[in-house]
Amino acid sequence: MNTLNLMVGEGSGERKIRFSARRVVNAGYTGRNQEAVRKHIEELKKEGIPAPESTPTVYEVISKLVYLDDEIEVIGRRTSGEAEFVLLCSRDEVYVGIGSDHTDRELETVSIIKSKQVCPNVMGRKVWKLSEVRPRWDKMILRSWVKDGAGNRTIYQQSPLATMMTPDDLLAFVRGQVDDGKLEGLLIFSGTVPLIPDSPNFGDYFEVELEDPGAKRKIGCKYSVRVLEYLGGNR
Repeated sequence: MNTLNLMVGEGSGERKIRFSARRVVNAGYTGRNQEAVRKHIEELKKEGIPAPESTPTVYEVISKLVYLDDEIEVIGRRTSGEAEFVLLCSRDEVYVGIGSDHTDRELETVSIIKSKQVCPNVMGRKVWKLSEVRPRWDKMILRSWVKDGAGNRTIYQQSPLATMMTPDDLLAFVRGQVDDGKLEGLLIFSGTVPLIPDSPNFGDYFEVELEDPGAKRKIGCKYSVRVLEYLGGNR
């Protein structure tokens, strides 16, 4: 179990919570337009990424692999982040956070689920109550940024949440997949939205943001990526 110290934004203030992640799952292919999802899967197959048996889908993740850090360590240079909203299911409330499912793209061509275990999932410390943002959900905006070769911050992903499964549909789907049918203690990464560039960015910086324009507020996180190579060519 992974206990995370978080802040809940409520009105003009904040309060601390401790969320104990009993299980962590990464959802995938969660676009509302499943025809477009299937088209995307065909494109990924050309890059060597295996197709799931059905969509949407979900993968188990080691619970300790959720970080709140501003730096992560990876093996190899072909890793990249993905902007995702995060659902945290407590006993009495579901919270909404923001995060990144950082993935080893080289290993992904061999095993998607194993590629989820060699890099951490990163999320921000601030969350909102789902009950507060649900009325404005479809107008909320998910974004990410990377840095180009010159170190300039560049938009990487941007999409309204109207393009993704609703949180209630995602919760119902995940509940139907877990063996005990329980949501309490589940931390769910939502799956991501399309990239703006034609290919993934394997850089050393990733930033994500979830904007709630109706309430004029945002939550986000950013982190740097450090490739472990201090043993030189000794692999």
